[in-house]
Amino acid sequence: MPLRVTFVAAARSSPVLAERFDDERPLDQAGWAEVERVAQELLPLAAAELRYCSPTPRSRATGEGLGYAPLVQLGLRDCDMGRWRGLTLGEAMAREPDAVDAWLADPRATPHGGESLVDFITRVGGWLDTRPVEDGCRVVAVAEPSVIRAALVYALKAPPSTYWNIDVRPLSTTSVTGRAGRWNLRFDGASAQASRA
Repeated sequence: MPLRVTFVAAARSSPVLAERFDDERPLDQAGWAEVERVAQELLPLAAAELRYCSPTPRSRATGEGLGYAPLVQLGLRDCDMGRWRGLTLGEAMAREPDAVDAWLADPRATPHGGESLVDFITRVGGWLDTRPVEDGCRVVAVAEPSVIRAALVYALKAPPSTYWNIDVRPLSTTSVTGRAGRWNLRFDGASAQASRA
């Protein structure tokens, strides 16, 4: 049996338009309520042999709230946004519209002085490819939606621009199966959480 990695998107700590690059805010009351609402449904993933999370406060809190006791993985950190760290997309656009346009158009661009989209996807893919390979091993990883998008682009060997076309909802799950360099996207059916979104 191939390795199976199930990503769980961290609960939201703010409305979508208020999300900030490299957001270090903890879960708010609404985020905790979301975790409590889906905890029973997602609890079976705690049986995974390996449980990880992104280093952000909301990823760690989501993993703990779901009962996973996850190990923080620096390879699952969000994209380094350089001087845009802490800004919303709208704020970055107001300050540096040409730089934001360049960043959105060119996946190798680093006008913010941080990590390019290509480098981010490659880093997350490197983390995925270095998971311990044992027959039937199951891994659960609580991560920021951006990290999950990067992992899916890498796993599917899709063009980097595909990153902008993947929508990852808070507390949704996505699985990939396979081995280093050979991953498949796996759909397990609709969950109750998906039907509420």
